[in-house]
Amino acid sequence: MPIRFIRALAGAATLAFAAQAGAQTTDWPQHPVRIVVPFQAGSATDLISRQLGAALSTELGQPFVIEARPGAAAAIGSASVARSAPDGYTLLMGGPAAIVTNRFLQKRLAYDPDAFELVSLVAYTPNILLSNPKEPFKTLPEMIAYARANPGKLTYASFGTGTTSHMAGEMLKAVAGIDILHVPYKGAGEAIPALLSGQVSMYFDTIMTGLPQVKSGTLVALGMSNSQRSALAPDIPTIAEQGYAGYDIAPWYGLVAPQGTPAPILDKLNRAVNKVLADPALRGKLAEAGAEPRGGSREEFTAFIKAEIPRTKRLIDQAGITPQ
Repeated sequence: MPIRFIRALAGAATLAFAAQAGAQTTDWPQHPVRIVVPFQAGSATDLISRQLGAALSTELGQPFVIEARPGAAAAIGSASVARSAPDGYTLLMGGPAAIVTNRFLQKRLAYDPDAFELVSLVAYTPNILLSNPKEPFKTLPEMIAYARANPGKLTYASFGTGTTSHMAGEMLKAVAGIDILHVPYKGAGEAIPALLSGQVSMYFDTIMTGLPQVKSGTLVALGMSNSQRSALAPDIPTIAEQGYAGYDIAPWYGLVAPQGTPAPILDKLNRAVNKVLADPALRGKLAEAGAEPRGGSREEFTAFIKAEIPRTKRLIDQAGITPQ
């Protein structure tokens, strides 16, 4: 068989494969898409993913199935997605642990936190700094003054070492120049009873579980941890506006895909996410889960992560946390 004929056949085959691959990319999704949640079912990440998945199913015409794969501070689910085919049919609802902090907290990660394609920020859940009404302060300035006068006396709870709740306390220590002791718990189910009983002085809690305690008068809100007042609690001032400009930290949720996923799929998914996040119906459902929508471009998500990594590293070093 002549060489030119063989080359022609090979070229035609290559063009046919490229055309088929291009068509599959253009027509994505052609079957159900899986969103892996690296935390347990019923968690905030799970609830937000389910609301987003339902909206994307309607928008893109294929089911978006939520699969919880918890364990190892989000590392198990994250690793499973990192190893998946980069075809747009397996996604991860990432967050601070999966994408940022695990690289500093775990010596042997089963995945590379940088080996994902960033699709879009989805939402964040503001944290509230709570205190017991029996404490000798009722506002953030009063607490700061008391902490400075009594170094090492006050304690603050978090929902785990290395979490945004913990990092919020470390950031406050740095910007306010105070000495308060961190006491980690496994979540609100443990931390709020400890706060109510006086075992700890304060607690950085999510708005979903913390706000009802404030509204009932059981606990006092000293400030919100994000840079702008929350639409869910507009009467609670931020820590930033109380004299600490630039203070901004809260749990966030962002959709990512395995490295190598084609750009047309990522772009189409980004457009779909932003479109559904603008829908008042979805925004209302996210509010019920204590979340506020984010959205934005893939480039904005990338810039956000690039800024989060060194900032988190500084806070972890300040806290004296070593990888385990």
